[in-house]
This record gives sequence, structure tokens and C-alpha cells, in this order.
Amino acid sequence: MLWQQYKNKTVARLAGLFPSLADKLVASYIPWGGDDIPWQPVKKALAISKIALVTTAGVHHQGQTPFDMTDAQGDPTFRVLTRDSIIDDHTITHDYYDHRDADKDLNIVFPLERLLEMNRAGVIGAIAERHYSFMGHIDGHHIYDLMQNQAPGVAEMLLVDDVDAVLLTPG
Repeated sequence: MLWQQYKNKTVARLAGLFPSLADKLVASYIPWGGDDIPWQPVKKALAISKIALVTTAGVHHQGQTPFDMTDAQGDPTFRVLTRDSIIDDHTITHDYYDHRDADKDLNIVFPLERLLEMNRAGVIGAIAERHYSFMGHIDGHHIYDLMQNQAPGVAEMLLVDDVDAVLLTPG
């Protein structure tokens, strides 16, 4: 394991153990800002809407290429997650948060089973077959790729799949 990966995992675990450290880390972070954040209000009732999940938790199928943890500026690419197999076929590649609990119960970061329950109860109309995962740590020159290429690609696939609303979950 590279030194950077060891450091990232250690900091993530310490932040989980010491909330004051987590507060200091969050306060020191300067997020990228933009005035043109795309937002579209939900136009249909949830009971007749198709819902998809998008996560920044670094979840992917075991056979997919892991997210790149060696690049200090992150990995702006995404992975397509299949609804019918992701619960039993997943792993998490992300060094910037402690995902040991999510490794045991994927619903912590990717609540697909909760959506399935809501669908059976009639709260939501349908669940997309394809969902999407990013690695939430993106910085520097990768932000451009994320915003100009990767995110629009996912948005286009969501439109093709007739998705009405997206639930975004962090890692």
C-alpha cells in the first residue's frame, strides 16, 4: 500500500473516532465553487416516479476497475451499478472515509434495499435498473473532467433510462 493511501485511511479512521478532528478537517477544506449548479425540481409525485441512486462512496461491482487511489486529486470517472446484482456483488474503493460499516451493510451509503422497500409499499413508482457511483474525492484538474465529461455522461444515461429523480448519497 502506498504511503498516501495509508495516510488517507488513517486520517479517515481518526476523524471517525474524534469528531473534533473531523470538524477541523471540514473547516479547513476550501470547496470548489460554481454559480451554475444544475438543479431541476421534481415534477412528478414520487409514487409514479422512477428513482435512481448516484453515490460518491466509491462503490463498484467486484469485476469493475477500482477507483484510482494513487492520484492525490482523485478519480473523476464513474461506475455503472446494476440494480439486480450490486447488493451481492460489490466492493468499495475509497480511502477518504472509513467505510468498514458500509462494507458490512451497503445500504449505509447506497440504500437500494430501502428503495426496494419503498417501491413495494407504493411510496415510489419504480427503481432504475442502472445506478452510478463516483469517488467523492475529486480535486484540481479532475474537476473539469468530472463536470464536463463524466457527470453529463451519467445525466444522459439517466435520461435514456427515463429516470424522474435521483437520490445522491455521500461516502
